[in-house]
Amino acid sequence: MDDINRISVCFVSLDIYPLFNPCCRGVQGGSEVDFYMIATELAKDDRFRVSIVTGDFGQPDIETFGNITLYKAGDLQRKLFSGYVALWKAMRLADADIYFRQGAAITTDLVALFCRLNRKSFFLRTATDYECNGEYIQQFPLRGRTYLWSLRQAKRVFVQRATDVSKMFNTAGVTAVVVPNGHRIVELHGLNRDSILWVGRTDVLKQPAPFIQLAKEVTSEQFVMICQKAKGDRNYNELVAAASAVSNLKFIEYVPFHEIDSYFQRAKVFVNTSQAEGFPSTFIQAGKCAVPILTLKVNPDGFLDKYNCGICCNGDMDKMATSLEFMLEQNRYIEAGENARTYVMQNHDISKIIELYKEHFIANTESSD
Repeated sequence: MDDINRISVCFVSLDIYPLFNPCCRGVQGGSEVDFYMIATELAKDDRFRVSIVTGDFGQPDIETFGNITLYKAGDLQRKLFSGYVALWKAMRLADADIYFRQGAAITTDLVALFCRLNRKSFFLRTATDYECNGEYIQQFPLRGRTYLWSLRQAKRVFVQRATDVSKMFNTAGVTAVVVPNGHRIVELHGLNRDSILWVGRTDVLKQPAPFIQLAKEVTSEQFVMICQKAKGDRNYNELVAAASAVSNLKFIEYVPFHEIDSYFQRAKVFVNTSQAEGFPSTFIQAGKCAVPILTLKVNPDGFLDKYNCGICCNGDMDKMATSLEFMLEQNRYIEAGENARTYVMQNHDISKIIELYKEHFIANTESSD
């Protein structure tokens, strides 16, 4: 199909580059993984031209990975003004019909403004619960106002769970659409389960320290903690030292995304200690590998209880150890893990999720004609 007749979608994700080039190291979270899955699956359909504007990792200005073109923007954290100029320059080079951005940030506002000035369609996807329930707007008065403006500029606002729809409308007056996160489903063979797993970064919301405490309390199990240093974190070495002092805890600073499934496939239980999330990508990674989930607080739309694929402690740290021991007793984690895999296969298969996005991309193009 000629480029003229293809729908052009550009994802703006400044930290996504290492997911395309594993030789390049960087800090990625669920937002980057989510966009990586959407973009690579969308690129399989020749009705769409897919591009990504990403940050500066020392790569060429323009690169192609399969059917996806990556455009390099500047370093927005260290060089604010020149970084913003480079961002818009890269977006112009992408020359897309739709620009797609995830999460509340200054970059999101700049993408929205670019689209407003250039009469392009702006699509936005939320990354966490507090972007929907009004907490972000209240916590950051100035940035909250610009984020609210960006929300209202978007042709489509996508959220990760059903409860976010009403929250978004009540706090921002914006109608949102639920589209679950998607992953590719892997085949499982002859798994050896030998660990309790935590995966994330040292972001304030992720609060990794409770996992270390859990390992101290449940000494009969081996724990594995894969924890990247978050940008701007000055206390990382203290966390590493605290983890290293626990004999049954193995601390791993970094694992490339394409290797992470092997750790999930060896886990008995996946633990999440975050204060807030949207629908964590790690929940889907655990579920597709038949690993049940133990969470301190996060339980999107109550799915852990509804589908019997894990336990939420409702913010009570004292319940974490007893809940973990309960899941391990009589190998209850096996059945819960199978339930988690069934849930993920039914609700988070990217080959099915992508069709929902395509409908919105096509509908936007038809309404713009």
